[in-house]
Amino acid sequence: MGNQNRKLFFLIALPRSGNTLFTSIMNQNPEITCTGNSVTLEIIKNLYLIKTTDTFQNFPDHKSLDNILDNVYNLYYRDWPQRIIIDRGPVMLSGNPGNFELMQKHFKYKFKCIVLLRNLMDVLASYMKWYTENPDSFVNKLGKTDEEKLLALMDNEGAIVKEIKSIQNAKNYSNICHFIKYNDLVSNPKKTFKDLYKFLEEPYYSHYFEDLKQININDIGYDDTVLGKNMHTIRSTVKKEINNYIVPERIRQKYEHIKF
Repeated sequence: MGNQNRKLFFLIALPRSGNTLFTSIMNQNPEITCTGNSVTLEIIKNLYLIKTTDTFQNFPDHKSLDNILDNVYNLYYRDWPQRIIIDRGPVMLSGNPGNFELMQKHFKYKFKCIVLLRNLMDVLASYMKWYTENPDSFVNKLGKTDEEKLLALMDNEGAIVKEIKSIQNAKNYSNICHFIKYNDLVSNPKKTFKDLYKFLEEPYYSHYFEDLKQININDIGYDDTVLGKNMHTIRSTVKKEINNYIVPERIRQKYEHIKF
């Protein structure tokens, strides 16, 4: 990227898998910014899709458009002061082309991925707890019953399935991916982060795991009026979520074969 000393990593994870908790802890290190939900991959994909338009194909100036594609990250993070950027998005999503293929072509520097893993049934149960406790949740607009809502969340074009496919592809590139289990993150965070810093090839930063702060990155926080109250609210102390919600049997039978 513009700063030659900068490093770029990607954070891949299903929603409700400790992303916001991980980000809050990681961002204690002044050298590092782990982003909120990032639009950078969407920018690259949408720019690439310009090549399919009649206007572009009528005058196919690939070099000029590729110059923009090659510099998306330079431009997007140009004014961010931190040396290390951890960009949250399904970078390993493969396709024709997918995020992975576009990054291989248009990102000039080596990148690595941090992958958070959580059992899919626990992810769906966490959704159930959240949308039940927060009536303004976007999920409550997707159906009347838990089955309807969860089936809608698992739509093939939705965020969950895109992240599932990205995680599955990441398993094929273990040389550039570091995998963190959700249960390890919440039960033994100190060891989890010590192992992570070895992967980052950076000196360990002494993080704290109590009195955690809500996400604020360069004076920007999550606006949960968009998706629903408390979507990205974290507890002040690292601990496992207490959740007594049970995923409906039909949903469990349909998706419990998906393992990480």
